[in-house]
Amino acid sequence: MALQILHNFPLIFHPQIVLLQYLDLVLSVKIVNSVEEAIKHINKYGSGHSDAIITENKKSAEKFLKEVDSSAVFHNASTRLHDGGVFGLGAEIGISTQKLHARGTMGLNELTTTKYVVYGNGQIRE
Repeated sequence: MALQILHNFPLIFHPQIVLLQYLDLVLSVKIVNSVEEAIKHINKYGSGHSDAIITENKKSAEKFLKEVDSSAVFHNASTRLHDGGVFGLGAEIGISTQKLHARGTMGLNELTTTKYVVYGNGQIRE
């Protein structure tokens, strides 16, 4: 179904397009042949913020959730759910896509990172 929809739009490709941050309502889609190819692409070009897989294949979903190096990964749910308020953390004062965010003297808490794994059933944020 998704491929049928995508065929209605023009294919525009430029090697540097994966490095752009659009700051607009733009969707960039890459069709891949395997979950391994998707993971490799995301880990190379992704922001490290949020990534999602939409699939009924639980084995592929678990591999994706485990191997994608992002602060939040989603299975069958919208990445728009990655929000401090939605996660119960309160209002956001900033967003970091870096793994190590502390500065100055650091203890164990400053040397650890969190990865949120979200399972859904088609949830979106309205």
